[in-house]
Amino acid sequence: MRIQRVSSYGSYSSTSWKYDVFLSFRGLDTRKNFTDHLYNGLIQERIKVFKDDKELEKGKPIRSELLNAIEESRIAIVVFSKNYVSSSWCLDELVKIVECKNTMGQTVIPIFYDVNPSMVIRKFEVACGQHQEGFTDYRKCANMAEHFDRGHQSVWKGVEG
Repeated sequence: MRIQRVSSYGSYSSTSWKYDVFLSFRGLDTRKNFTDHLYNGLIQERIKVFKDDKELEKGKPIRSELLNAIEESRIAIVVFSKNYVSSSWCLDELVKIVECKNTMGQTVIPIFYDVNPSMVIRKFEVACGQHQEGFTDYRKCANMAEHFDRGHQSVWKGVEG
């Protein structure tokens, strides 16, 4: 299967975006297997990808670099995994991704890796209870995950690890 160059999608020109794709994933779950394979496949197709261990500069503030990279990406691929929602880093990324989807038209592609979408939604509910100050933002993310479960279930049944 050939991957069409991402910058040709949508109404934005390729000069509007620093990256074609931002990868959001839980490193402990998928970095050394699925996400590395996905990253390498995209790079082989000459798609410009932001992956934290490849793009972050030493000495720069990590959080602001990640959030800027999300804003500078045309597409966000979110790899939901068993422990994705338990990471405050992942949740902060997802909040920013939802914001960019709503304000800038960023395309979001969910991948449910070795996890049922309904389990991800249940974990969001737990996260909302643990992070009271971010409840509204995390609730929006849970709603987005629920939308992906309902609207894309036939496409995104999950990738078995």
